[in-house]
This record gives sequence, C-alpha cells and structure tokens, in this order.
Amino acid sequence: MDDEPAARADSVTFKLPVPPLEYRRLVGRPDEHFYDGSTPEPIFTGLDDNRFHNVLDFGCGAGRLAGDLMRRGARRYLGIDRHPNMIDWCRAHLSPLKPGFDFAHHDVFHPVFNPNGTPGHLPLPCDDRGVTLFIAISVFTHLLEEDAAFYLRELGRVLAPEGTAITTWFLFDKGDFPMMQEFQNALMINPCDLTNAVIFDRDWMIKTASDADLLVTKIEPPSIRGFHWSIHFERRAPGRSSAAFPLDLAPPGLSRPPLS
Repeated sequence: MDDEPAARADSVTFKLPVPPLEYRRLVGRPDEHFYDGSTPEPIFTGLDDNRFHNVLDFGCGAGRLAGDLMRRGARRYLGIDRHPNMIDWCRAHLSPLKPGFDFAHHDVFHPVFNPNGTPGHLPLPCDDRGVTLFIAISVFTHLLEEDAAFYLRELGRVLAPEGTAITTWFLFDKGDFPMMQEFQNALMINPCDLTNAVIFDRDWMIKTASDADLLVTKIEPPSIRGFHWSIHFERRAPGRSSAAFPLDLAPPGLSRPPLS
C-alpha cells in the first residue's frame, strides 16, 4: 500500500486506507482493491439516491462497503460488527474521511472475535423505521436460527417505509429432508463453530420475514451453485408484490468460508 495519505471522501477521486491483511482474510476479501476505492463500478446499483440517506451496514467488518457508500454520497452511515478491533480500526481510519460515517461495536458473543460478548443477540442501535438502506452481506449466513429470526424482526423494526434491505442467505428446500422436525429449519456444516456457515429453509425465511412485516421484493440467484442468494426486503405496503424465486442455474464451484 502506498504511504500517501488518503484524500477526503468528498473529493471526486480518493484513495482509502487499506485494513491489515489479518482483517481482510477474516472477511474473505484479502485483495487491496476491494478496500482502497480503486474499483470503478459501484457495488450497489439500481437504487435511487434517497436510499442512501441513512445506511446501516450490519456486519461491516473492516469497512469494505463504507468507501463505496462514501462515493455514492451516503449522508449518514453506521457500520456495526462484533469484532471490536475491526471497529476500532474503522473508527480511526475511515470515520475521519467523511462526516456522518460512524462505526459501533455490536457486543455479541463470538468464540474467537468477541469471547466476552453477550450470548445470542442484541437490538440494533437504530430508531424505528429510520434506516433507508439496510445491508447485511454474509451475516444471516452466520447466524443460528433463533438469532436470524430475532434480526429479521429487528430489520422489520428499523427499516423505513420506503427503505430497502440487501441481505445474503444460504437456502435449501426442507421438503428434500423428510427427517427434519417442524422446528428445525437450518443446517450447519462445522461442528466446532456452528455459525461457520448456516443454511436456512427458504419457506421458513419467507414466513419469518413476513411475520416481521417484510416482503421479498428482489432475488438474485447465486453465482456459484448453492452459494449466496441475494435477497432484497421492503416493508409490506399496498401495491407492493413479492418476487418469485428463480432457479439456481449457476455452475458448480467452491467458495469456502474462512475458519476462525
């Protein structure tokens, strides 16, 4: 990384500081160009400017999305994560670049990242119906069923009437697993860390979101078969309809989650 100082984020072009390699590896994006502002295309497209009024980045990690949102002109941004050292780094290196960009530690237990945190879940630090863009990339893919249901309810609480939530999920059809009980709606892959990757029944996700007054309005299938589904939620409203799930026709491949 160059030693030249990062320009302020209100410049036409600016270079962002790059987090330590240790943090980049933990979030599965080690290449510097994901962080330094050099990627020309915006991450989030197809959203009107009003969506960038008040952004909550749930699971912000080392701030990969913050730089893109600075360039998009987001007026207010809050990144939260349960890894306290990443939050400290973001506060020191990213918050000074633009007013209104803040980071907060979400003090929830993780056996490695936050061993002294609160078990389970905590309310999101946001007012009711105030978030215009809610981002949760690779978050629900690492939550146990009870916690995923809690945070869907929190999403329903904080999302503005015209807001959008962009989330990612691993999904399966529980009908293909006849041995599963009615109360069992998630599969795990790692007995040492159950949250390493969590796969949810699609119908359970839709119903739980609906119970939280949320509607699935846009669906993007995985780029690798069986990997992340991108699910957009909006509040239920007259004239607003749900999206139909497309088939997963992506080619097979590998994208293994980092191990703690």
